[in-house]
Amino acid sequence: MNLTVNQLEDARRALDAPLFADLAGDAQVSFEFFPPKTAKMEETLWSAVQTLAPLGPRFVSVTYGAGGSTRERTHATVARIARETPIAAAAHLTCVEASKDEIREIAEGYWEAGVRHIVALRGDPPVEGARFIPHPQGFASAADLVAGLKAIAPFEISVAAYPETHPEAQSGQADLDNLKRKLDAGANRAISQFFFSPDAFFRFRDRAAAAGITDEIVPGILPVSNVAQTRKFAAMCGAAIPPWMDRLFEGLDDHPAARQLVAATIAAELCGKLYAGGVRNLHFYTLNRAELSYAICHLLGLRPQVAQKEEAA
Repeated sequence: MNLTVNQLEDARRALDAPLFADLAGDAQVSFEFFPPKTAKMEETLWSAVQTLAPLGPRFVSVTYGAGGSTRERTHATVARIARETPIAAAAHLTCVEASKDEIREIAEGYWEAGVRHIVALRGDPPVEGARFIPHPQGFASAADLVAGLKAIAPFEISVAAYPETHPEAQSGQADLDNLKRKLDAGANRAISQFFFSPDAFFRFRDRAAAAGITDEIVPGILPVSNVAQTRKFAAMCGAAIPPWMDRLFEGLDDHPAARQLVAATIAAELCGKLYAGGVRNLHFYTLNRAELSYAICHLLGLRPQVAQKEEAA
């Protein structure tokens, strides 16, 4: 791990003092949501958006279902965030089962709705476990999608990175080469898949730098609220769940409050160690729940901006 003197000093202080004692609040955060299926789920989503918005996120993103299955709901959710909140909204967009003309239509619709940021992904096939097959008139990869979007409008574009290697990649180096192609095609940053070991991210960051990648790589954080669901997600994206973490959640299925406390503790410790290693930007996979992400942001020194302005007045 190639740490600067200042980062080493941060790490030393983290060992000598309480993990979150008097942090400067200089971390920047972003949050991911998924489009709601029902009116009740929409209420939950908007409650989460309203809870997290005062923390001043860089942006929030809204996911896109396999095979474009949530296309309309994604668009409606992103457009509403752009219309009704001061937060920059980003829309996920994939290559799956869409022609270049369809992608152009979707992207132009986002631009007209005031959305200037797209998370460009190859995407998962609609049938779980199937291999990705490009649409005959579509984009063959995320790198091609990035280049195509840049030709449509000057979007800000984020792409995915895999600290523990994409399950379909031939090797870690091949995965890194693919990430570099996406960034060279015009993407502004990479957002990592979730992971549970800070060393996994630091090693990946160093390998990326050695491969000539100079763009921002933002670690993705998944506060675990549902262990079974997390195991499923981890299998899909190649993330390792440490045995000690599995053991910590044993016996908590019928104790949701205790499970929340354990989940917040694990994710907060991970974020604290990333912060000590020089990380200042974090992306939270919220699963449309605000509590865990909000608590971790509070520990990192972030406070509601509206309250700060009122105090200053």
